[in-house]
Amino acid sequence: MPPARKKIDAQAVAVTAKHIEIVRSTKPWLSSMSRVSGDAILEVLYGQYAEVGVTIVNDLSDLEALVALQPDLVFLGMKFVPIDSSLGRNGPKIWLADYLDEYGIAYTGSNQRAHALELDKHLAKQRVLDAGLNTSPFCVINHDQKLSREDIGLAFPLFIKPTNRGGGLGIDSDSVANNFDELETKVRSITANLESDSLVEEYLPGREFSVAILKYETSREFAVMPIELIAPQDERGLRLLSSNIKASNKETAIMVTDQAIKSKVTALAMAVFEALGSRDYGRVDIRFDKTGTPHFLEANLIPSLISGYGSFPKACVMNINLDYEQMILSIVRLGLARQPILEADIAEHSLVGGLPVLEAMA
Repeated sequence: MPPARKKIDAQAVAVTAKHIEIVRSTKPWLSSMSRVSGDAILEVLYGQYAEVGVTIVNDLSDLEALVALQPDLVFLGMKFVPIDSSLGRNGPKIWLADYLDEYGIAYTGSNQRAHALELDKHLAKQRVLDAGLNTSPFCVINHDQKLSREDIGLAFPLFIKPTNRGGGLGIDSDSVANNFDELETKVRSITANLESDSLVEEYLPGREFSVAILKYETSREFAVMPIELIAPQDERGLRLLSSNIKASNKETAIMVTDQAIKSKVTALAMAVFEALGSRDYGRVDIRFDKTGTPHFLEANLIPSLISGYGSFPKACVMNINLDYEQMILSIVRLGLARQPILEADIAEHSLVGGLPVLEAMA
């Protein structure tokens, strides 16, 4: 395993004279990046850049220490830290993207506005609806709300999940409710176990797709890369991407070869990506209704980036043969491109076998 920090003499060795800090948290509820993922990214960047390190950010003092390092780029593996840790994820937040913008430090991926929308799934769905795009009818049940039948103006069966969790957390066989009693039981479970509000939406029974989106480095265009995900059936005969299925990597990922389906899925995914104000890279999840019409499920703008695990790396390999190393390097270069670079530096950024060389300015 590589050390947590390493410096290389950029004049003695052919590396890019940049300092990259990978940022994640040791608190699972804060981090969108696991230790395994952070270590894998670290290993890719060694030998490519003059200084690469990992900074753990659990609170504001850690964030201040990160800024004091003055890196050229922060590889974001989390979205925010709480102002008051005792209030948890529901209290006031300091968004890393905003904080880094204030200090003029570049970072990978999207800004605070997009992260805030993505974090609260109902806000993302409303933004998508406002943009005239398809997403299943929904409502939100607050964690302290006394639930009544009159609160639900939706048609059963319904799908219930936390409003602000990723990785399939809170999703299991009980997430599909066929009546009010099942709905109430699942909402109470989410409240008790996750202290979260519940997103309740009409259940989409069709096929599920995950679409990786990655900006080309030489243009304003994007590679839009869908794969179909098939979860094993549970005891109720449902195919749900629960936290257990995702963690164990048990879902099957297959290429989308039907051009009509591919066109519909990629068009919706890119429209959602733009509606959320996303940039550089991210993942959009889509599911079909009973008529085969695609609907937006949710987005992840800091998706899992472990080789052979998670739909984003799989989609890159399956659609454009972009391997793990070149995928990571492309994300880094896209982040670096938001700050001026010398023309002489551009030659260092060539990409063989993957996406093209970047523009000087994004």
